[in-house]
Amino acid sequence: MTDVTQKTARRTAADTEPMVLAFDVVVTAVQDLTANFRRITFGGACLEAFGVAGDTLDLRIKIIIPSAGRACPDIAGMMQGGAAASWYQLWLAMDAEERGSMRTYTVRDSRCAGPQPEIDVDFVMHLDDDGRGGPASEWAAAARPGDRVCIIGPNSSAAQCSTAGAYGGIEWSPGLAQHVLLAGDETAVPAISAILEALPEDISGHAFLEVPEGQDMQRIGTRSSVSITWLARGQRPHGELLEAAVRDAVRVPGWVSLSGPNAGASGGSEPEEVDIDRTILWETPQLLEAAIVQSTVNPERPPGTQPFYAWIAGEAAVVRGLRRYLVRDVGVDRKQVAFMGYWRKGRAELS
Repeated sequence: MTDVTQKTARRTAADTEPMVLAFDVVVTAVQDLTANFRRITFGGACLEAFGVAGDTLDLRIKIIIPSAGRACPDIAGMMQGGAAASWYQLWLAMDAEERGSMRTYTVRDSRCAGPQPEIDVDFVMHLDDDGRGGPASEWAAAARPGDRVCIIGPNSSAAQCSTAGAYGGIEWSPGLAQHVLLAGDETAVPAISAILEALPEDISGHAFLEVPEGQDMQRIGTRSSVSITWLARGQRPHGELLEAAVRDAVRVPGWVSLSGPNAGASGGSEPEEVDIDRTILWETPQLLEAAIVQSTVNPERPPGTQPFYAWIAGEAAVVRGLRRYLVRDVGVDRKQVAFMGYWRKGRAELS
């Protein structure tokens, strides 16, 4: 077999692999970063197969939280025999107590290439005065080394093949942008932190992180020139400080996001209304391009071709307000912004 034939065979084999796998992992370490952030490290030999090509950035994974006193369901078994695409339906069909709960989290760090593969996940501790909260927060509060969960994440072998772009766990896609805006509440802190750590030196811009208290501010390293601003919310309404910071950094009329025939213009079209109580607010350049939605500023230019890119995530009502401001009032090209409602105040996360 020639070298070219061998490479083709390897590529063909990789292209047929599932994009996601189930990883049965064990808690190896628990660290309280602040009163509201707890880092849980997961390990296991299976994580040798976990990963994406390049930095993890805002990589999302699913964590199956077992019900109290029960083991995690056998998701890996559900994925066998060509059923990788239907595991979610099989999981939903299980008895509620047996299947546990599923929640989405960001990979804060990944060390899967070493002799002891591990990943870190930072949990925001949404607990009341009695220590009660959602399934994930309560589990994380009680987590100890040796506890087991199941993680649904990217198959590193498939991530190296020609279809790697099909894995939808990463939204960060600045293209040619040299000036960026990152904004989010505490639920977006892990993703923003990982993105900042991966940015090259020639990127400038702003990163705004709103957290419950001043003690929740964390050290983030970055080679870029992006300024990092922590906003301690205290007793203020959720998102008030974040919105003010974004409005101050991105002012009307016009901005660096506008180029081409509309440069210097102010304002844009009203974005489509999203009922955040019924659906998830999730608008990214990739989705807009796939849906052939017209840009409000430069419809003839594809995503990633302009000097500015914004990534906004957090509570859905706050994200919706920032979406309206940036798209309608400032006139930012919709194909240069990712808007993601990670959660909705007063509503449990949809699995």
